[in-house]
Amino acid sequence: MARRLPRKDVVIIGLGWTGSILAYELSRAGREVVAIERGPWRNTATEFNIGTVPDELRYAVRHEFFLRPRQETQTMRNNPAQTALPIRKWGSFLPGNGIGGSGMHWGGQTWRFLPDDFRLRSHMIERYGNEILPYRNDIQDWPVSYDELEPYYDKFERVTGISGKAGNLKGKINAGGNPFEGPRSREYPTPPMKQGYAQELFSRAAVELGLHPFPLPSACLSVAYTNTYGCTLAPCTYCGFCERFGCATYSKASPQTCVLPALVREPTFEARTDCEVTKINLSVDGKMATGVTYVEANGQEWEQPADLVLVCAYSLFNVRLLLLSGIGQPYDPARDEGVVGRNYTYQTATGSTGFFDKAIFNPFGAAGGLGQALDDYNCDNFDHDAHGFVGGASITCACSNGRPILYHPVPRGTPSWGSAWKKAVHDNYLKVANVDAQGSVMSYRNNYLDLDPTYKDRIGRPLLRMTFDYQDNERKMANWMAVRCDEIAKAMGAKVTQVNRLNGPWSVVPYRSTHNTGGAVFGSHPSTSALNRYLQSWDVHNVFVMGASAFPQNPGYNPTGTVGALTYWALDAIFEYMKSPRPLVQA
Repeated sequence: MARRLPRKDVVIIGLGWTGSILAYELSRAGREVVAIERGPWRNTATEFNIGTVPDELRYAVRHEFFLRPRQETQTMRNNPAQTALPIRKWGSFLPGNGIGGSGMHWGGQTWRFLPDDFRLRSHMIERYGNEILPYRNDIQDWPVSYDELEPYYDKFERVTGISGKAGNLKGKINAGGNPFEGPRSREYPTPPMKQGYAQELFSRAAVELGLHPFPLPSACLSVAYTNTYGCTLAPCTYCGFCERFGCATYSKASPQTCVLPALVREPTFEARTDCEVTKINLSVDGKMATGVTYVEANGQEWEQPADLVLVCAYSLFNVRLLLLSGIGQPYDPARDEGVVGRNYTYQTATGSTGFFDKAIFNPFGAAGGLGQALDDYNCDNFDHDAHGFVGGASITCACSNGRPILYHPVPRGTPSWGSAWKKAVHDNYLKVANVDAQGSVMSYRNNYLDLDPTYKDRIGRPLLRMTFDYQDNERKMANWMAVRCDEIAKAMGAKVTQVNRLNGPWSVVPYRSTHNTGGAVFGSHPSTSALNRYLQSWDVHNVFVMGASAFPQNPGYNPTGTVGALTYWALDAIFEYMKSPRPLVQA
């Protein structure tokens, strides 16, 4: 039986980017805040020690910082006709485990979505007509605009110190930045990272092709920086141990470097680690949350009452917790009704690998946010009329690592072991550059999340079931982008290129990206969204749900920058709510 604890003003579920930001802002405003985190406490000095963190076997291969399936897993299938089976080893995406969440092990690319991404359905219909929209799509406009979010993008970038070059400063297009981006109120906090030789070749080739390259916006900082919370970050050392690793040199923006040092000093804040929230508790009429129930690692169950519940777990786990707690109507794809589990999306990944003859690159001098990019083929920055698809991709020539175990690029047809494989690795290690397309994924009626009717976790709760596959629209888009990448790789001077296309059904086995979005989307009406425009539950108004689970569909970018902006957007609404608790939007 659960033991009842004293009431708090706010209980936060998860202590990654969103949870740590909200915890700090609310606790420094004098609110009693408790954050409940399933994983362990992690900090730079002990967990990311310079002597131990560059251990590829421990962290990149054996997944030290990632969620273990025995803690939580899910079942997956490609379509409703199949039987979903449990994921026994995370592969296609890698949720984090512990304080910092996936914001601890990310690579650091930090984007703002394009203005048209926020009104994609309306924009595409206005320009091309209804017939361009894919079959059985659930594409919908966001309930906020780029202009509304711009101050909050800026706020998140000031906290994280993002390195980059503005391409659109208050409506003026600047050379060297992204000319397609929405207007910025001011320049990036820190200048772009130093670029490598491959990135120089990419930029030259892109310009020759009439394209518009610019440096990746990076959370791996180019210079030392002190953020708005008084936390100081150091310049990146280009060690190549970013994604899948914590940063030992305080150079990569993460909750550990940007928020937690300030948060732990707040006297009204408390963190409880190795504790898993099992349910959001509701009043008898189901219209208000009374707090949460959670279980410690030793099995002891506790009830934490609270006036406000902020759901800040990873996007997939946000959806599962809402379903387990009975908040919002579960999505029924057969009738196309319900909202929780609806609009689940992911991302595509295609491109071209270039093998060079004389060029010498240094993949071991790298960082997760190092690279050049272009947006000429993103969103609707190009004419879709002749292509038969909607959506687009950011195209990059990035260099994240040259680590010894997993980085050994060889041409197709090379034996997978033996002397011929060794020779191919030796000959190509310094002579390979990738041009990659990270593509959008639209929302569809047959891609969704629900509770599995068969499989349960270690404490008897149904697992989350994922039903997902790429649709014809995404295959056309992603493979068209692969050809564009190949054109650039050849223009860079590659002697041989191999195109990496999107073939076959989506599989959980090869890694693609940890960019799962949707399932608890925000919108303008409760019939098509679980949350209102302030990320407040339509049904239980003292529950707010943060993170990428709110995205109606996924643009061709990493989600973190927009997750951060939405957190600050919702924070203003939360402060307003706490003055007078009520639904902030009338259904």
